[in-house]
Amino acid sequence: MVEMNEAIEIVQEVLENNKIDFPKKYIEDLASAYIRRDLSDDELNELVLKVQEAYEREHIEAGEAVGTVAAQSVGEPGTQMTMRTFHYAGVAELNVTLGLPRLIEIVDARQKISTPTMDIYFEPEYKDDEDFVRTLANRIGKSTLNDILSYFKLDYAGMAVNAVIDEKKIEDRKLEYDDIIETIQKHFKDAVIEDNNLTIGVKTDKVKHPIRELRLLGDKVRDLQISGKKDIGKVIIRKAEIGPNETEFVMHTEGSNLKDIFKEEGIDKKRTTTNNIHEIEMVLGIEAARNAIVQELNKTLSEQGLSVDIRHIMLVADMMTSEGIVKSIGRHGISGQKSSVLARAAFEETGKHLLHASLRGETDGLNGIIENIIIGQPIPLGTGSVSVTMKPDAYE
Repeated sequence: MVEMNEAIEIVQEVLENNKIDFPKKYIEDLASAYIRRDLSDDELNELVLKVQEAYEREHIEAGEAVGTVAAQSVGEPGTQMTMRTFHYAGVAELNVTLGLPRLIEIVDARQKISTPTMDIYFEPEYKDDEDFVRTLANRIGKSTLNDILSYFKLDYAGMAVNAVIDEKKIEDRKLEYDDIIETIQKHFKDAVIEDNNLTIGVKTDKVKHPIRELRLLGDKVRDLQISGKKDIGKVIIRKAEIGPNETEFVMHTEGSNLKDIFKEEGIDKKRTTTNNIHEIEMVLGIEAARNAIVQELNKTLSEQGLSVDIRHIMLVADMMTSEGIVKSIGRHGISGQKSSVLARAAFEETGKHLLHASLRGETDGLNGIIENIIIGQPIPLGTGSVSVTMKPDAYE
């Protein structure tokens, strides 16, 4: 049996003999096929030539309008997309924005998305530990005081909120009793707690509408958050299949806080992710954000049964992240910041762009496509991207 390193050397030798240069990934894939299929030297040589033929066929012609083709390839299928919010894949309890609204969220580079979610994976030693996973889920998921009360009443006669804390509910949620009491006393200075009985009164002499204040106080008491990470609400745990007869625990969250989740023990940082592009940029950097844009756009289109060449999506992602930050593809982003005055004016707010350009004395080099179409010149694409001159003497 040929080892992988040996197979890679054999493939590289075939490539050198044929004067072919392939990316590293192609070489590894060819080496893998060589081992798996037990190819002869002639078969490997033929395979390399076939791959070379397909590789060259996929090259883009010089002067090709890649931007226009990418825009059409992503935009046209977008007209066939639905505008609904679906349940999260495999998790009925969570909703997530899909289809056209999600596509618009991504290309607009919105800071606040409508349904942020996280997929949290665990390191090998924790992925089957149900107790660890459930304890962590209770710690990061949002719990309110109302979740651990066995009794709650507004006492209008005594102008106070009366409640009973249920220790069994605290134990079931794997929370700490002392931490909860500390949180209550921190937020309600007048709280009295005796044998799990909680009483918080309203100072009637200091408020104009005591009954309204009592009702507002009751809502504040029930809604007091006693555990959880910032911006994370509901947490769903499920078992995901990762292979034949092999499963692992995965957590899905309503809301997102990648930075704080990465600080938790047992989290697989390589697989844990969020659908919030700006959060990925802030925590992992612009390259990670670029990859996230590619994956999110591809996934959004694929879920609608639409097939778009990944290279068109990659071009969109590259344009959005080329300056080191995530920029939208609109008048506040890429389209509105073009160097050409005419290109900016052709997109939106024509009068404003022309007025500002005239006030500042801007010039337009007519280097792009849009501005040359506007003034009726040949565009710098295809045959228009080269200049041909004739030498009369040579012709004679």
